[in-house]
Amino acid sequence: MNKEFQIRFAERMNQLPPYLFGMINKMKMEKRWKGDDVIDLGMGNPMDPTPGAVTDKLCEVAADPKTHRYPVAGGMKNLKREIALYYKRNYDVDLTGENDVICTIGSKEGISHMCLALLGPGDTVLVPAPAFPIHVYAAVIAGANVLRIPLSNEDDFLAQIVGMCKSLYPAPKLLMLNFPHNPTGALASKEFFAEVVKYARKYGFMVINDFAYSKITFDGYVAPSFLEVPGAIEVGVEFGSFSKSYNMAGWRLGYCVGNQKIIGGLASIKGYYDYGIFSAIQVAGIVAMRDCDAEIVEQAATYQHRRDVMCEGLTKMDWEAEIPKAGMFVWAKIPEPYCRMGSIKFAVEMMDRANVAVAPGSGFGEEGEGYLRLALVENDNRIRQALKQMRQALKEIDREVAVGTFKLEPDSTD
Repeated sequence: MNKEFQIRFAERMNQLPPYLFGMINKMKMEKRWKGDDVIDLGMGNPMDPTPGAVTDKLCEVAADPKTHRYPVAGGMKNLKREIALYYKRNYDVDLTGENDVICTIGSKEGISHMCLALLGPGDTVLVPAPAFPIHVYAAVIAGANVLRIPLSNEDDFLAQIVGMCKSLYPAPKLLMLNFPHNPTGALASKEFFAEVVKYARKYGFMVINDFAYSKITFDGYVAPSFLEVPGAIEVGVEFGSFSKSYNMAGWRLGYCVGNQKIIGGLASIKGYYDYGIFSAIQVAGIVAMRDCDAEIVEQAATYQHRRDVMCEGLTKMDWEAEIPKAGMFVWAKIPEPYCRMGSIKFAVEMMDRANVAVAPGSGFGEEGEGYLRLALVENDNRIRQALKQMRQALKEIDREVAVGTFKLEPDSTD
């Protein structure tokens, strides 16, 4: 009898836990295939349309056979120039649009490949926690060690960075930032960024700031760019995305700007891995940046209104949730006694009983346990309906707990 053939994965695969959001999405799709109307508060996947001028330009350019060939891997010159103009217009940051700008297949791909360029075995990365998974696991896949710094006030956070730089040998090589923060909505000030630059110079670590939610801001708040701070471009880079501001998530278009040597490393890696973004999408991106400022403001106002609806509803349910000033999520604390079941089991129960998809906080690391990330992608009525269905599901759980047919403790498989 032939011996069974063995499939052997790389050791790095053992360091990757099951992708929790993939599990939630699988459950959601299975219920929808059965005909259930699942309200999706789990994924930051915009449901509002891309600006019409952008889709019109895509259709126009896609009809030209010249755009069907391989594009330039690092991005079209005109798009890179438009990104540079955008940074000058919004943040008074001077970029040439050449070696200090590169286009990526969304910021997630760019961050992943950047980590391959910068990191390897023996290197250490500092990451605020809780964290969007790619900020941790891009470094893990590259072979680096990750140290998570619990999010706190700016002074305490900076003190932890300094403490780690003083106590570790070799010192941390990279600080991965993400402000406005996903999932918590935490913000960073220019003064904070200035301190980061100071310590980066002193201790020799590089900086990446994921700035995906740069323009989704509320109540008059304006999110600063890391590159606004003098000296920032000497120590780091910033990633941006068309996904959120322009509702272009499925288009997969992003960029990285800042230090030329760091961007050069990303360009080298991308030269081996991909051929860039479809040219028609890049041209449409130019239209978005050049002509769609008003649509960005309108979209942010829509998210702000949904935030208010969500937070008002949570308050009526006696949930704790800080009102965010940026991003497209509400970070809500699961109340007692339901938090005893753990965020994963809670999310599964809401899917099964309420037909509502939510993102469990533990999907962002152990620091997120006890919380849910609630996306603001559904319309007002759907958000209200989702909260109503969650209330009903919790009443059902209360009745089952009272008669002993439901245990609040996590399942052994969670």
